[in-house]
Amino acid sequence: MINRNISIFGILGLAVLLSAGSCGKDELFCGFGDEYMVFGHFYGECAGEGCVEIYRVDKNSLIEETSEQYPGDEFYSFEESVELSEEKRELVIDLLDVVPDELWGESATVIGVPDGGDWGGIYVEVLSHKGQRYWLLDQNETNMPAVYNDFVDRINEKIAIINQ
Repeated sequence: MINRNISIFGILGLAVLLSAGSCGKDELFCGFGDEYMVFGHFYGECAGEGCVEIYRVDKNSLIEETSEQYPGDEFYSFEESVELSEEKRELVIDLLDVVPDELWGESATVIGVPDGGDWGGIYVEVLSHKGQRYWLLDQNETNMPAVYNDFVDRINEKIAIINQ
């Protein structure tokens, strides 16, 4: 009886491992349950709403951080937040598909000089089958590898869509 139970649990465990291993190279979110992406922009020499816009999106929700907390050199901490509509989540969920693979190879978390000359920065955090990482990206295209420029533009576009 005990051997039979071990076999059933072993088969279930193997099935979970095999399904986890079936994630495609470009699929960040493929069924692990807790995957998410935090994204937003920040401007230090700024006043009012819009200086810090940070969002968290996953398969079920889109949340806006409302405390206007400037990102630091650590994972972002949501202090105050509000859940946004499903319609808005649907408009930004495709960001999960455009996270450049090159980011995962970066040893640094700060790329360029984010907000170094009052041009702002981008915060990105991802939890997926590839791991959990965060990055601060420069908004000045000449300060970082060109491979990230379209991604930064896409994040700014999504922030503008959310705020319409």
